[in-house]
Formats: sequence, C-alpha cells, structure tokens
Amino acid sequence: MAKRSSQFLGATALTAASLILPATALAENTFSAGVWGTYAYLPDDDTSQDTWGAFEGEALILYADGNAEPGEGRWLYSAEMRLGPGSFTDPANNSTGDQFTLHKAWVGWQLDDDHVVKVGKSQVPFGWKTVNFWPGDVLLAGFGDQMDVGFKLSGERDAWRYDAALYLADDWGGTSTDTVDDNGHWGSSTTFRKVQTWVGNVEYEWVENHSIGLSLQSGKLQDLTGLGNNGVDGSHDAAVLHYQGRFDAFYAKASYITMSRDLPSLYRDDAGLPGTIENQRVAVELGYDVGPWSYYIDLSNANPDTAGSSAGRVNAIAPGLRYDYGPGWVYVEYLTQDGFVDRNGQVGEGDFDALYVSLDFYL
Repeated sequence: MAKRSSQFLGATALTAASLILPATALAENTFSAGVWGTYAYLPDDDTSQDTWGAFEGEALILYADGNAEPGEGRWLYSAEMRLGPGSFTDPANNSTGDQFTLHKAWVGWQLDDDHVVKVGKSQVPFGWKTVNFWPGDVLLAGFGDQMDVGFKLSGERDAWRYDAALYLADDWGGTSTDTVDDNGHWGSSTTFRKVQTWVGNVEYEWVENHSIGLSLQSGKLQDLTGLGNNGVDGSHDAAVLHYQGRFDAFYAKASYITMSRDLPSLYRDDAGLPGTIENQRVAVELGYDVGPWSYYIDLSNANPDTAGSSAGRVNAIAPGLRYDYGPGWVYVEYLTQDGFVDRNGQVGEGDFDALYVSLDFYL
C-alpha cells in the first residue's frame, strides 16, 4: 500500500508540473478536467437482477494540450491522465500497479503546415475508431483504440493522408501490456507483450467526405513468462482495409482486418497453445446525427482461422444513442455478443449481454 501511495503522489506531482511548466514556453495552452461514470445492468446475471444493476467505472480525467503560435516555435503537446476504476486500465498489467494511468502523453514538432512528428504515447494509425470505445470496440479487440509508446509521422497532401510510426511497446515500463481502452488483447505482464512495431497508414478521399484506406502493422512479441530472459521471441502482423463516409446527417464506417501471431515459444509450449494464431474481423458502424442527438450501431464479426480451433464465427452488436447536453454527453448503449477475442488473439465462443448508461462532463 505504501509503495502504491508513493507512486500515486509522484505521478500526481509530475502531472501537476507538466500542466504548469510548459505555459512559460508555449503561447497557447488548454488545461481541463472531466469526470465520467457508468450504470451497468446485466440481464443474465442474478446479482444484477436483484440489485437492479450498479453504478461503476468512475474516473477523474486531466487534460493538457498546447502549441506554439506561428513565429514563436513549432512545438505542440497533448496528455491525458486518468484516475479511478473507470480509467479503463488494468493494475495487474500496467506500469503503475494501480487504477491510474497516462492514457496518452506526447510531444510533437510541426515540420511544416502538413506534417507533424510525435514522440511518446499516441494513437496508433490503424483503421478507424468507434464512436465510443466501449462497448463499440468488442471484436475489433486489439485493433480499436490503440495507444502505444514510440514515434509517429503524420501528414497530408491534396486528397491523401498518411502516417508512419515505430512503437517500442504498447505502454510505459518494461513489462506493461496495458493499452487502456482497447485492453486485454495483447498478452499480459506474465505472458508476452507487443514490441518493436512498425505501422503504416494511407488514406485517399476520392470525393468529399468519402475516403478509403489501408493500414499495416508488423512487429515482435517479448516473452514475459520468466521461463527465459525476457527476450524477443515471437511476431505479430495485421492489415486493415477501411472506409469512412458521410451522407449529410448519416455516416458509415467499415473495415476488414486480417491478423496473425506467432507466440513466444516458451509461453506457447508451456500453455499448450498453437504456434500461429490467425483470424479475420469485419466491423461496421452506422450513425445518424441530428442536433444534440446521435444514433449509431456497431456491428463486428470475428472468424477464427487457427489450426485446431473449436470456435466458429462469432458476432457482436451494440446499438446506442448519445446526447450532448452542454458540458458533456449521455450515452445509452446495449451490447449483445456470442463470442470474444482473448489476450492471445484467439477467438472464443460465449454469450454476454449488458445495458450501459454513461454520463460525463468536462470543465
């Protein structure tokens, strides 16, 4: 407990310093905070039925964003720190050992009007993101709201947008596998983690508000079982073909993902897992915006292609609505699924249903 408390105080002091010190160097700064929480009801759970659900997932979120004015420098930065059970972080597999984390924290350099380099923990440029990372991500599982630590170049020219990145790992520290929102799909602190990952993304807007793109990522896996020397032994590869479009108040997103993993040999052999795990995913999001209201539905599908897998094709559906009431949003979403993707990337079968009502506000 004492160790966790000291880590918390140190992290809080560091965050406070980062919110204050850059103000002397940068001309434009935005510091803000937010709070969110969620009501969850599981219709197939006896306890949830008896108690009429539970309020959970509370969190305090601190934001810091800034950039230099033209002629006064080219630096920019962005950070988001979350504290509380609703941080969507995993204490057993994150770098803090507790329920707080830096969801993102990067410093950037504006090369010119169209190109920027970012160093730190930033969004992995792989496909598109759902309107709400949960429950929308579901079977995107590991390829949704990814935030990894490394270097990224982003740019655009005419109708083209593109990114190139190298990520050393998916979180801070030497054993963390915590990707926060898109959690629980890249091993664990006692099995393996994602390292040395190259990512490339290119998008083309062939008509206004309609774009198609291709994202690729390829990297290594680090053995964290303790059976060896924590060396790099294993690899991962994935590709996604993606589309985004808007028709006045309607919008649509679609993607096809194919992935494979060669797990570290010591972990694979000890756990009795197949040498190569493969599957394909399809995800679609449809939405309609009118005034402060947004209506949407996320649909995802995973098809296992691993030798010896007993699972069949699985599906997930998550309809929802969002209301902008001014200082924040209210989300009402229902999730139903008949399968999942585990930490190894394998597809499994299993039914789950839940109703979520989330509320947040920001200062």
